[in-house]
Amino acid sequence: QVQLVESGGGLVQAGGSLRLSCAASGRSFSRYAMAWFRQAPGKERELVAAIRWSDGSASYADSVKGRFTISRDNANNTVYLQMNSLEPEDTAVYYCAARDTFYRRTWYTAAEYDYNAWGQGTQVTVSS
Repeated sequence: QVQLVESGGGLVQAGGSLRLSCAASGRSFSRYAMAWFRQAPGKERELVAAIRWSDGSASYADSVKGRFTISRDNANNTVYLQMNSLEPEDTAVYYCAARDTFYRRTWYTAAEYDYNAWGQGTQVTVSS
């Protein structure tokens, strides 16, 4: 069973940086895609960034391109989201998600229902 545990959220001023971590356990993730989603109050959950574990290919939402970087550490089974130049609009609960891509035509999807496992979420608050 896949388990995901996020950490690293907090309160930061606009223009600041945070790094979120997602510790993954329960199986080998070599065929998985990992993603960070976020959900702001009153809004639907949206994909922020995704990464293919096997080769590090990544994709980003337009709203975070150039500011956020997703990466993974194979040795520690951890996925990171480095967030720079944070804006108040980035305030949300951030969730880590995992998707088994075996039998899938493509590794990337922005659809949350396509992800098999979720973390509990970590709050990020950006003050103006």
